[in-house]
Amino acid sequence: MKKAKHASAAPKPSPLSRDEAQLLSQLFNTGRYVELETRARLLVGLHPESGMVWKIFGTALLVQGKDALQALEQAATLLPNDVEAQGNLGNALRDAGRYEEAIGCYRRALALKPDAADAHYNLGIVLKDSGKLIEAVASYRQALRIKPDLAAAHNNLGIALQELGQLNEALASYRQALQHRPDFTDAYSNLLFAHNYLPQQDPDALLAEARGYGELVAKRGVPFTDWANTRDAQRPLRVGLVSGDLSRHPVGYFVEGVLAALSRQPECKLGIVVYASHTRTDEVTERIKTSCQAWRQVTGMPDRQLAELIRQDAIDILIDLSGHSAHNRLPLFALKPAPVQATWVGYFATTGVRAIDYFIADPWTLPASEERHFTEQVWRLPETRLCFTPPDDNVPVAPLPALHKGHITFGCFNNLSKLNAEVVALWAKVLHAVDGSGLLLKAKQLGDAGIRQDVLKRFAQHDIDETRLTLEGLSPRADYLAAYGQVDIALDPFPFTGGTTSAESLWMGVPVLTLAGRQLVARQGVGMMMNAGLPAYVANDADDYVARAISLSTDVQQLASLRGRLREQLKASPLFDADRFARHFEQALRGMWQQCRALFPADELIAQALRQTPPGP
Repeated sequence: MKKAKHASAAPKPSPLSRDEAQLLSQLFNTGRYVELETRARLLVGLHPESGMVWKIFGTALLVQGKDALQALEQAATLLPNDVEAQGNLGNALRDAGRYEEAIGCYRRALALKPDAADAHYNLGIVLKDSGKLIEAVASYRQALRIKPDLAAAHNNLGIALQELGQLNEALASYRQALQHRPDFTDAYSNLLFAHNYLPQQDPDALLAEARGYGELVAKRGVPFTDWANTRDAQRPLRVGLVSGDLSRHPVGYFVEGVLAALSRQPECKLGIVVYASHTRTDEVTERIKTSCQAWRQVTGMPDRQLAELIRQDAIDILIDLSGHSAHNRLPLFALKPAPVQATWVGYFATTGVRAIDYFIADPWTLPASEERHFTEQVWRLPETRLCFTPPDDNVPVAPLPALHKGHITFGCFNNLSKLNAEVVALWAKVLHAVDGSGLLLKAKQLGDAGIRQDVLKRFAQHDIDETRLTLEGLSPRADYLAAYGQVDIALDPFPFTGGTTSAESLWMGVPVLTLAGRQLVARQGVGMMMNAGLPAYVANDADDYVARAISLSTDVQQLASLRGRLREQLKASPLFDADRFARHFEQALRGMWQQCRALFPADELIAQALRQTPPGP
């Protein structure tokens, strides 16, 4: 959802000729970063003593998502009093996950120039990424005091406020960003995404806002209306996936097993090409790569250039895996580079982009009455739109903690932004209703002492003593999964229900009590519990939620029995059976292809040739 400001302005190469300086500025300002890198690499050889040249070279690498550390370290060494050189090195260190060193760079830049708004802004980014949300908010606000029209700072302030659970303030910040920069699609996506956290949202108003986004990106370029693809319904299809999250990320966890299943099915006729919109890679990425025909790293590539690459790759069906989440390339889809386009798995509402033909859903999560709130045509898979990849961390299911604790422990490992006032109030009722029960909350924000105190205060307002709450922050995935050993029953937040956390909870033997809402985002829990064979864990309203919490907590032996068999039950369910899901997924894509009504010039040429060929004897 955020884009770090890698370079605050076009470089000013002092040791170069005026013509050379103008060329470099033009390349930077027009996004021709590959050409800028080529030219800067040559200049480094000609002027190795020039910090300015090293800064240009490092900037060219940085904006493409390439390793720029060596070049920018050289620039910062040669230009110790250059604010931009220090700031750009900070950006590279941040991208490498070296947060404390990055913070040091930004603080050095601010010591040189205390009113450098960009340095305050970039410091806010790294503070936020290192979990220091309250400090990040202060840095963004300082940047805005210096430069009130800095749209990127308004946007990232909104992100930090959203993670702190201050959702209305976050929405106001996103709107401020758009007021200063009406074409700021990242801020627009963040605005749309944030609405999912708030209860009582008007779906018609949200649809109108999403349509506004679609109209904005549609104005950015003329979409393609013809493709060279042939329409043969039975031939192998080339499927493009656009995502920045094919790694240790919820999207990666839901996609990995499906792609592996597709690749090992001999009858499958799908060739997968990935267009990766983020440079982050890990062992999940490497495994996913083995299931693909091709992997294109497209970070920083302009939309039109990427659209041309997709057309060169002859992609038949292009699938967005992000929606309005981070690193999305929705403006690309508005150019219609493939004859069929769909969105799946990464988002839970309409994108608003008219050029996206299909939204992939299922019978449980998207009722027919809600289809009118999508600009896409809804295509339902027969059982579930989500199929989870079992964790590679070999963490066994722990015994039911209530057996030795003597009381029920509820838990929720969702992002703290989902704990709106209505959620806290309902969970407090559950704790009051189930005698002696406790609640374990685990989220990345809870690593901050100030945020922990705020959570305790919110529950105290409902007469829940802090001794009944256990608050834990981020931990490695194996430790995170093992923490479910402390939980008897998980509580699903609302209206933004769990996805990855619910699948992981089930895998660890912990059923999830969910509240059925009306829109897809509020029904993810319904889809998961029904596909997992746990209908008793779906509540119809708030009173039913409390009643079921009481009822399900009463029979501890039944809970223990369920915990012992749940993992095996899941393996045979649609929620974890990747081979079964892969067959349904391929059938869906084949059906989309057959229904395509676009004009295929290649088909027309073949038809003309057949009409002009004389009949045989």
